[in-house]
Amino acid sequence: MAEELENKPVENNAQNNAQTEVSQDDAQNNKVFAILAYFGILVLVPIFAAKESKFARFHANQGLGLFICEVAWCIISYIITALLIHSWSFGLLTLWSLISWLVWIGFLVFAIIGIINAAQGSTKPMPIFGKFKILK
Repeated sequence: MAEELENKPVENNAQNNAQTEVSQDDAQNNKVFAILAYFGILVLVPIFAAKESKFARFHANQGLGLFICEVAWCIISYIITALLIHSWSFGLLTLWSLISWLVWIGFLVFAIIGIINAAQGSTKPMPIFGKFKILK
């Protein structure tokens, strides 16, 4: 039993921040799908069009996590902005606007990191979002 476990390859996953193993052909053939995963709703393209590609699936998972966080932030930001506008607290509204823009810039940075990784054929997980696995 112990020998069987020793001879089994270790499966890399995003939870331990290890890179997922994909073939070079898979990465080369599906780079466009992987890059599209980081453009908001276009994450659906690799999810449905490249189901068999581990490379596209990995980046679709990363992009979907980022997209879900962006949508959640949009809803939270809208609610807080509406509350601040109706409370006539323009000083807090100004501060909240600055914070909101900084978060959006952060999302943009994460998307650029993902696009660069996809274009280079890498399956390196993104910081923060990379540890969540949504797609199987």
